[in-house]
Amino acid sequence: MTKLTTIADPQLQQDAEALYEALGDLIRVYQFRDRDRICCHDLSITQCHALEVLSMRGGLSLNEVAAELYLDKSTTSRVVAALERKGYVERTEHPEDRRAILLQVTGAGQALYKRIHSAIIEQEKGLLTDFDSGTRQSMTKLIHRLAAAAAERVEASGGSCCVKPISID
Repeated sequence: MTKLTTIADPQLQQDAEALYEALGDLIRVYQFRDRDRICCHDLSITQCHALEVLSMRGGLSLNEVAAELYLDKSTTSRVVAALERKGYVERTEHPEDRRAILLQVTGAGQALYKRIHSAIIEQEKGLLTDFDSGTRQSMTKLIHRLAAAAAERVEASGGSCCVKPISID
Protein backbone atom coordinates (compact mmCIF):
# COMPACT_ATOMS: atom_id res chain seq x y z
CA MET A 1 0.00 0.00 0.00
CA THR A 2 1.46 3.38 -0.96
CA LYS A 3 1.56 6.36 1.35
CA LEU A 4 -1.09 8.12 -0.76
CA THR A 5 -3.43 5.12 -0.56
CA THR A 6 -2.89 4.87 3.19
CA ILE A 7 -3.76 8.53 3.73
CA ALA A 8 -6.83 8.36 1.43
CA ASP A 9 -8.25 5.21 3.09
CA PRO A 10 -11.58 6.34 4.64
CA GLN A 11 -11.57 3.57 7.27
CA LEU A 12 -8.05 4.55 8.30
CA GLN A 13 -9.27 8.13 8.65
CA GLN A 14 -12.17 7.02 10.88
CA ASP A 15 -9.89 4.76 12.94
CA ALA A 16 -7.34 7.54 13.38
CA GLU A 17 -10.04 9.95 14.56
CA ALA A 18 -11.45 7.34 16.95
CA LEU A 19 -7.95 6.63 18.31
CA TYR A 20 -7.31 10.36 18.74
CA GLU A 21 -10.53 10.74 20.72
CA ALA A 22 -9.99 7.63 22.85
CA LEU A 23 -6.38 8.54 23.67
CA GLY A 24 -7.38 12.13 24.41
CA ASP A 25 -9.97 10.89 26.91
CA LEU A 26 -7.49 8.47 28.50
CA ILE A 27 -4.67 11.01 28.70
CA ARG A 28 -6.89 13.66 30.29
CA VAL A 29 -8.16 11.22 32.92
CA TYR A 30 -4.68 9.96 33.72
CA GLN A 31 -3.21 13.45 33.71
CA PHE A 32 -5.64 14.60 36.38
CA ARG A 33 -5.42 11.33 38.29
CA ASP A 34 -1.64 11.68 38.35
CA ARG A 35 -1.83 15.34 39.33
CA ASP A 36 -4.15 14.53 42.22
CA ARG A 37 -2.06 11.55 43.34
CA ILE A 38 1.31 13.32 43.04
CA CYS A 39 0.61 16.88 44.20
CA CYS A 40 0.26 15.81 47.84
CA HIS A 41 3.96 14.89 47.68
CA ASP A 42 4.97 18.42 46.62
CA LEU A 43 5.99 17.27 43.12
CA SER A 44 4.85 18.31 39.69
CA ILE A 45 3.92 15.57 37.23
CA THR A 46 7.11 16.29 35.27
CA GLN A 47 9.22 16.05 38.42
CA CYS A 48 7.57 12.74 39.21
CA HIS A 49 8.29 11.44 35.70
CA ALA A 50 11.94 12.50 36.06
CA LEU A 51 12.14 10.80 39.45
CA GLU A 52 10.66 7.66 37.90
CA VAL A 53 13.16 7.64 35.01
CA LEU A 54 16.08 8.08 37.38
CA SER A 55 14.72 5.49 39.83
CA MET A 56 14.27 2.88 37.13
CA ARG A 57 17.38 3.53 35.03
CA GLY A 58 19.97 4.60 37.57
CA GLY A 59 22.65 7.18 36.89
CA LEU A 60 21.88 9.19 33.77
CA SER A 61 23.20 12.39 32.27
CA LEU A 62 20.96 15.42 31.95
CA ASN A 63 20.75 14.83 28.19
CA GLU A 64 19.63 11.23 28.74
CA VAL A 65 16.91 12.31 31.16
CA ALA A 66 15.78 15.00 28.70
CA ALA A 67 15.54 12.41 25.91
CA GLU A 68 13.55 10.02 28.13
CA LEU A 69 11.09 12.78 29.04
CA TYR A 70 10.88 14.26 25.51
CA LEU A 71 11.89 17.64 26.94
CA ASP A 72 14.59 20.11 26.01
CA LYS A 73 17.74 20.27 28.11
CA SER A 74 16.92 23.62 29.77
CA THR A 75 13.48 22.46 30.94
CA THR A 76 14.95 19.20 32.20
CA SER A 77 17.66 21.13 34.02
CA ARG A 78 15.01 23.14 35.91
CA VAL A 79 13.08 19.96 36.76
CA VAL A 80 16.21 18.24 38.06
CA ALA A 81 17.28 21.35 40.01
CA ALA A 82 13.90 21.35 41.79
CA LEU A 83 14.33 17.66 42.66
CA GLU A 84 17.82 18.40 43.97
CA ARG A 85 16.54 21.24 46.19
CA LYS A 86 13.97 18.84 47.62
CA GLY A 87 16.67 16.25 48.34
CA TYR A 88 15.38 13.60 45.91
CA VAL A 89 18.17 13.72 43.31
CA GLU A 90 21.91 14.35 43.52
CA ARG A 91 24.66 14.95 41.01
CA THR A 92 27.58 12.55 41.11
CA GLU A 93 30.84 12.30 39.23
CA HIS A 94 30.78 9.98 36.22
CA PRO A 95 33.02 6.98 37.02
CA GLU A 96 34.55 6.94 33.52
CA ASP A 97 34.58 10.64 32.62
CA ARG A 98 35.49 13.13 35.36
CA ARG A 99 34.05 16.01 33.31
CA ALA A 100 30.63 14.37 33.10
CA ILE A 101 27.92 14.43 35.76
CA LEU A 102 25.46 11.66 36.50
CA LEU A 103 22.10 12.22 38.14
CA GLN A 104 21.18 9.74 40.86
CA VAL A 105 18.11 9.31 43.04
CA THR A 106 18.78 9.72 46.76
CA GLY A 107 17.40 7.36 49.38
CA ALA A 108 14.62 9.86 50.11
CA GLY A 109 13.84 10.12 46.39
CA GLN A 110 13.69 6.34 46.02
CA ALA A 111 11.39 6.02 49.04
CA LEU A 112 9.08 8.72 47.67
CA TYR A 113 8.99 7.12 44.23
CA LYS A 114 8.11 3.74 45.78
CA ARG A 115 5.22 5.29 47.75
CA ILE A 116 3.80 7.05 44.69
CA HIS A 117 4.30 3.99 42.47
CA SER A 118 2.62 1.66 44.98
CA ALA A 119 -0.41 3.94 45.29
CA ILE A 120 -0.81 4.18 41.52
CA ILE A 121 -0.42 0.41 41.07
CA GLU A 122 -3.21 -0.12 43.61
CA GLN A 123 -5.42 2.17 41.52
CA GLU A 124 -4.50 0.28 38.34
CA LYS A 125 -5.42 -3.01 39.99
CA GLY A 126 -8.85 -1.56 40.73
CA LEU A 127 -9.27 -0.58 37.08
CA LEU A 128 -8.30 -4.02 35.84
CA THR A 129 -10.52 -6.16 38.09
CA ASP A 130 -13.35 -6.28 35.53
CA PHE A 131 -11.08 -7.70 32.81
CA ASP A 132 -9.87 -11.30 32.52
CA SER A 133 -6.14 -11.99 32.55
CA GLY A 134 -5.86 -12.48 28.77
CA THR A 135 -7.58 -9.16 28.07
CA ARG A 136 -5.36 -7.36 30.59
CA GLN A 137 -2.23 -8.77 28.98
CA SER A 138 -3.48 -7.93 25.48
CA MET A 139 -4.29 -4.34 26.50
CA THR A 140 -0.83 -3.90 27.98
CA LYS A 141 0.87 -5.35 24.91
CA LEU A 142 -1.20 -3.16 22.58
CA ILE A 143 -0.49 0.01 24.58
CA HIS A 144 3.25 -0.80 24.56
CA ARG A 145 3.16 -1.27 20.77
CA LEU A 146 1.25 1.97 20.29
CA ALA A 147 3.67 3.87 22.53
CA ALA A 148 6.66 2.44 20.65
CA ALA A 149 5.15 3.38 17.29
CA ALA A 150 4.44 6.90 18.53
CA ALA A 151 7.94 7.22 20.01
CA GLU A 152 9.49 6.37 16.64
CA ARG A 153 7.78 9.45 15.21
CA VAL A 154 8.70 11.86 17.98
CA GLU A 155 12.00 13.69 18.14
CA ALA A 156 13.47 12.66 21.49
CA SER A 157 15.43 15.89 21.93
CA GLY A 158 12.45 17.97 22.95
CA GLY A 159 10.62 18.07 19.67
CA SER A 160 9.53 21.13 17.83
CA CYS A 161 6.38 23.18 17.88
CA CYS A 162 6.87 23.88 14.19
CA VAL A 163 6.46 20.43 12.66
CA LYS A 164 5.27 20.77 9.11
CA PRO A 165 2.33 18.59 7.98
CA ILE A 166 2.93 15.91 5.37
CA SER A 167 2.31 17.25 1.88
CA ILE A 168 0.35 15.12 -0.57
CA ASP A 169 1.45 16.22 -4.02
